[in-house]
Amino acid sequence: MSQPPPTSAFAPTTDPLTPDRDITHAHFQAGDTVVVLKGVAGGELWGDAMRVVAPSWHTPTDEDGWRLRDATGGAQSYVTAHPRYLVHLSRRCPDCLIYLRAMEDTLLTRFADRDELIDCGWYTTTALGQLVHIADIRNGR
Repeated sequence: MSQPPPTSAFAPTTDPLTPDRDITHAHFQAGDTVVVLKGVAGGELWGDAMRVVAPSWHTPTDEDGWRLRDATGGAQSYVTAHPRYLVHLSRRCPDCLIYLRAMEDTLLTRFADRDELIDCGWYTTTALGQLVHIADIRNGR
């Protein structure tokens, strides 16, 4: 019996939660501080913290999204993201805390034996400044 090919070191880690997360656009508002979880670093969840700026159409999902500002700047100071990618940092709401705990249970267990920064490879940014989860990439958008 042949063995399946080994998983590439560059293959994204499976995200069992974000693609099915049911969170509305109205859950967030301009001025909120949020994080987009991207992986694990030193036994803790890791991601990019940003401020919600304004409503904006999220082209990859054809749904209402939010324009976000990354205060650290860099190549992409502003991106548009779908609400299901976001977790509140500025307040402790039950929906975000439940999602956060579930991500901790999933990722911290999976990477318990590793101390380095692990980017799970879930997100990319399009040429139009749209942050998109790999589960939402379709039709070349």
